[in-house]
Amino acid sequence: MDYLPKDPAILVSSVNMLLRDEEFDTLESLCYNFGTEPKDIKNYLYGHGFVYNDKQKQFRPIGYDKKE
Repeated sequence: MDYLPKDPAILVSSVNMLLRDEEFDTLESLCYNFGTEPKDIKNYLYGHGFVYNDKQKQFRPIGYDKKE
């Protein structure tokens, strides 16, 4: 993968896969490799319903951790 996808669903899947498969150990190192800032990806995906969890090192739907 030479660039990060623009589609939010594909971007979430790609970032989570790269972090899960240990291609990158942090979101920051992944972003550095692709020439972007972590805050930019976090803000973009937040606007599309996803939030980053530092402990799990993955993006999840907003509200996934709230008890209903």
